Amino acid sequence: MSRRRRGGRNRYRRYGTSPTRTDSAGPRPAAVPASGSRTPGSIGKLLIIVMWAGMCLVPIPLWVPQVQLAAGGVGTPGSLTVAACEHLYRSRYRCGGTFTPDAGGPAITVRAPADLEAGDTARAQLTPEGDRAALAGPRGVLGSLILPFLCVGLFGFLPYVVLYWSSRATRRHLDAAVIVGWTLTAVSVVGVTGGLIAIYSI
Repeated sequence: MSRRRRGGRNRYRRYGTSPTRTDSAGPRPAAVPASGSRTPGSIGKLLIIVMWAGMCLVPIPLWVPQVQLAAGGVGTPGSLTVAACEHLYRSRYRCGGTFTPDAGGPAITVRAPADLEAGDTARAQLTPEGDRAALAGPRGVLGSLILPFLCVGLFGFLPYVVLYWSSRATRRHLDAAVIVGWTLTAVSVVGVTGGLIAIYSI
């Protein structure tokens, strides 16, 4: 009489499995891992696009008068001499000085750009209100374009995001959007760097 091996059929009964039931049931379905990434809905995407575009595009037309002033399109040309700068808080300063028009006349006490220091003299343009002087010439124009160039860089990859969320976009469209994004970013870096160098140059 043969003796049963320990843990023979009882082993299947103990764990509730059997070779016969496993073969008849077939392979178990593979577990589908839950995705951890969540994308916003249609309303969320629309809000993101509108806020992103507004943050990049709205400041540009608002900054046009500053560019016109630095380019000499409005105001009175002359020279500015900074008299003193007052520290307000952190890296904020308030400067004042005297503006002498090129056409002659008495010097005018005005507010000066906070990027200058006491004793600096530079070409400037007096605002039509006559209370503030801005840097003029190439130095002033490049400095006034810092914000528009920064907005261009921030706008660079918005087309890619719009196409990525679109169901009709192809791989070619996405690749073209990436090229446009990097191009606008490079233009932004060059423009912002040139403006900072122009402002802080002696």
